[in-house]
Amino acid sequence: MVRLSGLGLDYPAPSGLLGLGSTDGVSAFEDVEVELPPGSIVAIVGPSGCGKTSLVRVVAGLREPSRGVVSFGDGTARRPRTAVIFQDFGLLPWKTVSANAELPLLIAGMRGRERRAAVAPVLEELGLSDFARFYPGRLSGGMRQRVALARALVQEPELLLMDEPFSSLDALTRESMQETLLELQRRRGATVLLVTHSIEEAAYLADRVYAMRGRNPGRIAAEIRAPEGSPAAKARGPGFRATPAFLAYMSSIRRALEPDSGPEGLS
Repeated sequence: MVRLSGLGLDYPAPSGLLGLGSTDGVSAFEDVEVELPPGSIVAIVGPSGCGKTSLVRVVAGLREPSRGVVSFGDGTARRPRTAVIFQDFGLLPWKTVSANAELPLLIAGMRGRERRAAVAPVLEELGLSDFARFYPGRLSGGMRQRVALARALVQEPELLLMDEPFSSLDALTRESMQETLLELQRRRGATVLLVTHSIEEAAYLADRVYAMRGRNPGRIAAEIRAPEGSPAAKARGPGFRATPAFLAYMSSIRRALEPDSGPEGLS
């Protein structure tokens, strides 16, 4: 279990020219309460500016929260092995597919032969073996996303954090990557936190969705669970999108996201 309890994050006011700037900071999000059961896919869906990306950074340990805690297990457990996929892929254009995927292992100090041995089966799993020596500039958006996913999976994460990972893909490629994610999660059993703007994507991938809205600060407006009788995420397939349960699930999420007004915030 990963639990976010009373989580809040503030950004200080930036200094302007000669130190003259706004005297007010920005509250990215406030009072966030979220639970991620082990081996689940949980989605946070909401509009730009409500603090979703900032929340991912806090869960990843890249930023310290201003308030509240991120706890694991009974609250005393160690942080699980964690990998993050951001929406811009973050691939190094001067490195090949294989070298990009090896990067976390290189940083960890693993030797070249061991890195290649660890990366090869992941590239095979994601259909990238034939492209191992290609550079990112020669790949489609969907293939680049697979490389970013490979780079995360070589770390054998127990917790996978995904911030709008499919937002730049066309509709058909996006659906294909959703299926890839479900299949990988079935095989590996990692706990996944997915941040998305897409109601459809959240409803398709997750059995538990947190609707986030508002700005300065953003807040969790509701927790929505899949309707009774709908299949769990691990058992879903393309046909689920045409079922009444799926449409009802999307409608529940949409109702929870009815817009509210507020000052500009951070994504």
